[in-house]
Amino acid sequence: MRIVFIGAVKFSEQALNKLVEIKSSIVGVCTLENSNFNSDHVDLSPLCRKNNIPVRYTPSINSEETVDWISDLAPDVIFCFGWSRLIKKKLLNIAPLGVIGFHPALLPANRGRHPLIWSLILGLKESGSTFFFMDEGADSGDILSQRNVSISEMDDAGTLYEKVSKTALNQIEQFVPTLTNTTFKRYPQDHSKATYWRKRSRLDGQIDWRMSAHTIHNLVRGLTKPYVGAHFEIKNKIFKVWKTEVIKNDIKNIEPAKVLSVDESGAIIKTGVDSIRL
Repeated sequence: MRIVFIGAVKFSEQALNKLVEIKSSIVGVCTLENSNFNSDHVDLSPLCRKNNIPVRYTPSINSEETVDWISDLAPDVIFCFGWSRLIKKKLLNIAPLGVIGFHPALLPANRGRHPLIWSLILGLKESGSTFFFMDEGADSGDILSQRNVSISEMDDAGTLYEKVSKTALNQIEQFVPTLTNTTFKRYPQDHSKATYWRKRSRLDGQIDWRMSAHTIHNLVRGLTKPYVGAHFEIKNKIFKVWKTEVIKNDIKNIEPAKVLSVDESGAIIKTGVDSIRL
């Protein structure tokens, strides 16, 4: 089975490496040399050169030149793992098996942008790992493989990223043979149950000390590395926050944003409910 691979983030590199490990026939890779969009960007060309895989830098995946390049490779299937742009019809129709995408959520719930970040910010207890056949919609195609991923109170963006990635790599190892021998199954999504997450803005990452300590803690753990970090501003200077601890207290007469103490373990700030250590 001839595979063309599209991707440009850390998980893309892990997935491509897994495909190499299980001796898949990868006939071409499209990636980005750099990105001001993905904080977890990875250029896949070094891995391709190491394994003698043809590679193309592709700022526009739907450009005529890129579509022609992929078409000339005659892929049986296209994998698109870690590419935050919609795939258009002409590219979707190249491979007989279609284009398989990846979304780190339990589709049809939580389609859209930044699923790992939003799941932590909203304090969810569960996420997922879903591979699906892409169509012209956003995360709306038939499901190929789906697994649940639990979210603990101790998880942050980094640990959840690794949890989902580990689950997804196991799925790849399981479903690639079914694509090769055409024993795979397709499971249509129930669109009536679909929900959508919007693109996160810079202001979504700004700490408002009137929030509860628990809400601020979820914001910080959702935006910590490999992402951009939550932040607050003092006198037009931005301060990033990478880790927090909720401090339970019942202080009634101190306003939010008041610094309660500072020592070698960090600063404790009064919030709308309880306090938080930075």
